[in-house]
Amino acid sequence: MPRALWSGAISFGLVNVPVRMFTAISEHNVHFNMLRAKDAERIHYRKVAGSSGREVPDDEIVKGYEISDGEYVTLTDEEIAAAHVEGDKVIDIHEFVPLEEIDPIVFERTYYLGPAEGAERVYALFAEALESSGLVGIASFVFHDRDQLAAVRAKDGTLLLSRMYFADEIRDNDGILPDRKRSVDKRELKLATDLIERMQSTFDHSAYHDRYRDRLMAIIQKKRKGETITAPKVEERKAPSDLMEALEASLSEAIGRSKKQAPASSRSTPAKNGARKRSRSAAKPRKATRKKATKPAGS
Repeated sequence: MPRALWSGAISFGLVNVPVRMFTAISEHNVHFNMLRAKDAERIHYRKVAGSSGREVPDDEIVKGYEISDGEYVTLTDEEIAAAHVEGDKVIDIHEFVPLEEIDPIVFERTYYLGPAEGAERVYALFAEALESSGLVGIASFVFHDRDQLAAVRAKDGTLLLSRMYFADEIRDNDGILPDRKRSVDKRELKLATDLIERMQSTFDHSAYHDRYRDRLMAIIQKKRKGETITAPKVEERKAPSDLMEALEASLSEAIGRSKKQAPASSRSTPAKNGARKRSRSAAKPRKATRKKATKPAGS
């Protein structure tokens, strides 16, 4: 059983669901230590005073907020605790909204919420009701001494909590786009749209892995064996000089790739396909077909 990072209760209406929060992410980063080059001795960082360079013990260090250049207001842990909001151990759900209304840019990190001891029944009820509704709860709670905004959703009977950035933490796109927008060529737009549709697929998360980490670990093993490491030259990718030509070539490549991936039974020559269609149409009249409704993203 993993160690809980936080414990409290989900509150919606007059219902409380006691829960414990666990991390849902295990990042596989490659970590390095800082070493002295001549003898590989570990380098340690010390807390020192800027003026004297002497090390300062932890019991003499306080937290300070800089309100102007060189002017600080210092606060003790007790004074900082005075900023805590009421209901520190409550995930307070304010409303339920469709997931597709939330821009993914706001999501920060996701956690599992498990039932506290004795709360299994109310937990299962809330999880099933939330999952069947297709909605997510927008909630606030205190974590790491900060007021947090979160989305609570259910997946396969388990509650998940995704921390969200507040609206004023999301930067706008000022200065990202040029002042003058260029008009889009309709032929280029048609080719680009066709290319996107040809590359449409079903998301398989397990098909993707950290290529940089794999290459870095391979380099570490080679260096351990005494092999010489040379970095490949990375060429800067530029916008195509002939956009139409690049789009047409990309579309042809995507069509060829999709044909290779298609089952043999579904690949027929155009003549045979046309003959089969004509024979079916001659045997019986065609029925009107209704276009299947597409499921909205995130549902």
